[in-house]
Amino acid sequence: MENAVDRKWIIREAPDPEAVSRLSAELGIDPVLSQLLVQRGVETFEQARAFFRPDLDSLHDPFLMKDMDKAVERLRKAVISGEKILVYGDYDVDGTTAVALVYSFLRRFTSRVDFYIPDRYDEGYGVSRKGIEWAAENGFKLIITLDCGIKAIEKVEYAASKGIDVVICDHHLPEEGLPNAVAVLDPKREDCHYPFDDLCGCGVGFKLVQAYSQVEGLPFEELIPLLDLLVVSIASDLVSVRGENRVLAHFGLKRLNEQPRKGLQAIINLSNLESSHVTIDDIVFKIGPRINAAGRIESGRLAVELLTAQDDAEAARIASQINDNNNERKSIDREITREAIEMVMTGNCISSENATIVYNPSWNKGVVGIVASRLVEAFYKPTFVLTKSNGFVTGSARSVRGFDLYDSIESQADLLENFGGHIYAAGLTMKEENLPEFARRIDEYVATHLSKEMSTPVVEVDSVLDFSHITPKFFRILKQFQPFGPGNSAPVFMTENVYDDGNGRKVGPAAQHLKLELIQESQPYHQIGAIGFNMSEYFDHIKAGNPFDICYSIVENYYRGNSTIQLRIKDIREREDVI
Repeated sequence: MENAVDRKWIIREAPDPEAVSRLSAELGIDPVLSQLLVQRGVETFEQARAFFRPDLDSLHDPFLMKDMDKAVERLRKAVISGEKILVYGDYDVDGTTAVALVYSFLRRFTSRVDFYIPDRYDEGYGVSRKGIEWAAENGFKLIITLDCGIKAIEKVEYAASKGIDVVICDHHLPEEGLPNAVAVLDPKREDCHYPFDDLCGCGVGFKLVQAYSQVEGLPFEELIPLLDLLVVSIASDLVSVRGENRVLAHFGLKRLNEQPRKGLQAIINLSNLESSHVTIDDIVFKIGPRINAAGRIESGRLAVELLTAQDDAEAARIASQINDNNNERKSIDREITREAIEMVMTGNCISSENATIVYNPSWNKGVVGIVASRLVEAFYKPTFVLTKSNGFVTGSARSVRGFDLYDSIESQADLLENFGGHIYAAGLTMKEENLPEFARRIDEYVATHLSKEMSTPVVEVDSVLDFSHITPKFFRILKQFQPFGPGNSAPVFMTENVYDDGNGRKVGPAAQHLKLELIQESQPYHQIGAIGFNMSEYFDHIKAGNPFDICYSIVENYYRGNSTIQLRIKDIREREDVI
């Protein structure tokens, strides 16, 4: 989809040249790589060693997390006395991987454990009354919530009235009061001094089982098989890949590539990914969406069944069902995206001036978040995609860089039944009669809070680079910057005045992508392959032999067992000096 707004290229400020040259000399690496390290706060040999060689021994003591002692004590009591334990989690990737992780761990100690995933359409996000009633009817005495629960003050009271204790494992921002649970594990609690506060929900669940293992005297090595679930969650939930998350993601990727659990192997096979070469990008674009599709189309329970499957045939069967869900999800999301864009283009939307607000009561609730992201790509404005569910208007919102979406929604709290989320993504529910006033006020809020800088999409360039720098050694070191993600993004480079060698072509089912062989005018002997997704509009300019500038990241392209260095183009700028 072509962006409606041109993107601005911003070259990051170069760090202190002395620090860069000192690090280059100490490490014996290209100054461009040293510059990237210094930009990431790595300035000494020791810091570089810690960055390039993540170490599981550097993980924090789980008991530094507030209430961890209470959580472990209550869990041990339940296991020892044979109480029934319910592992309860959200229906998205973070929630289902967290449930799979804690449930599969606890099964080693007790058979009296089950899991529960609320229905997206019937129960909605978070801890539900229906879930608590099901737990009470089935004799559960302890519920462990994962990736939800931090706002469930009333639901925790309701569970207590049924004789059920609750341990909360969450990573979302708490409100002023905390639920009166046995333990509330959340590194974002104001009174929690855990050294790293950006764990995902699955990460908090992992710290719980790590603490339990320590008390039981289990060696840490026995937890390593759980790390494939954790990296899928870290990548999909877009938490920062720094500090503890970077260590967990590094070893999680190693596990995912060397010995993935049967369910993840089945998804890798169905995604046509090269086993043993799965990357964070593969999780974000191939594995995560398939796991998410279960909760969007059918039931998140199916995702947990896949992730805890014990044999290959069962894993393959469930993965195939989830893959069908994902294909259906893609079809629905394409159709709704088309309808939503048409609404905006024809003026049949609720708002398109400052914010994009579209509403259709018949849209599928499970894909509105994806559609909102697509509309941000198309129109680059804070976006709300709304539908109707259980008698209420409900939907998802997505933001643009720098605009605090959560604040904008919170300022309309008097019109809403409930809402949640963070700066760039949120969900909300309201009575239908409040929709016109909500739209009016949101549009007004965006008009006064969205700066010109925020409304211009940006490509942040780490460094200008000549093709001659891209040697096998350069790339080998660059690969060690992985795993990439928020807080440790794949470096973006800019090269000016390049052209195609004449063999460039359009590829993809709708000829929407560009596959090029690029040469830099000043470096005619360094030819390098490149792919530009959804950039076919530049084809005529390039095919005519005209020069252009590119922003790109450098990736490894695997095809039929062969590995090549490839540029993944992020943006193209046609040059004025056309031949």
